[in-house]
Amino acid sequence: MTDRSSDDPTVAVPQVPVEDLAVDANADRLRDRAADLPSGVDLAVFPEYALTGFVADERLREAALSRDVARARLESVAETAGSAVVAGYAERDGDAVYNATAYVPPGGSSEDGGGEFSAYRKRHLWDDEAEWVEPGGDRVIVETPAGPTGLLTCYDLNFVAESAWFAERAVDALVVVGAWPADHVANWRLLVRARALDGVRWTVGAGRTGTAGGARPAEAATYAGNSLVVRPDGAVAAELGREPATLTATLDRDTLSAQRDLVGAVDDI
Repeated sequence: MTDRSSDDPTVAVPQVPVEDLAVDANADRLRDRAADLPSGVDLAVFPEYALTGFVADERLREAALSRDVARARLESVAETAGSAVVAGYAERDGDAVYNATAYVPPGGSSEDGGGEFSAYRKRHLWDDEAEWVEPGGDRVIVETPAGPTGLLTCYDLNFVAESAWFAERAVDALVVVGAWPADHVANWRLLVRARALDGVRWTVGAGRTGTAGGARPAEAATYAGNSLVVRPDGAVAAELGREPATLTATLDRDTLSAQRDLVGAVDDI
């Protein structure tokens, strides 16, 4: 691995419900949770569609944000948190809408040593999402306080080729934002652990909690929550249930190095 600071980064996952199509309310919630983070957090990760929510109809286009608007909203969250931030939103680009996940450097500025603003567009779309959202193209690695970090979104977890691409580039961490159905929480937990183990890296899964609004009954639109941080050996370091809460964990660099030395499956970069 490349030579970096000996300080081990701390990640926080403020597990939140999301109000579909309520951008102002969601932005306020993210800032409020950012303000309550414990001191010493280097990276805060919010779930899929955290800013905008999601609905499978024309209203999604109205709620979707341009990248510049989303960036301004999330830079405000990062400034409040005093840390880097990852969060999802519906992104409008011309006539197209994408499921985007943004990385914002610490304090909203790359001058703080956490890399540059970047956004990843989800490559693998789930069910009726594909009727309203375009698939993304490029995979994204960002330089975060945890080192080179890959970004994935929810259903991307199911595709081993995505994990393998990041493993070939020996990212130190993988961050996955999700809005996983509660009925399938066991699969979410299994796949986050698998992606840590097969890439020999720290993996952070940030899950949406609560229920969706709209016409769907609550039992058909309940989210899993179950945010978790997984060690490079596939063991769960910390996790939540379905309640709104904040998970924190330290991504120990020595643990990463020792596991890579043991396994030998990921070449240094």
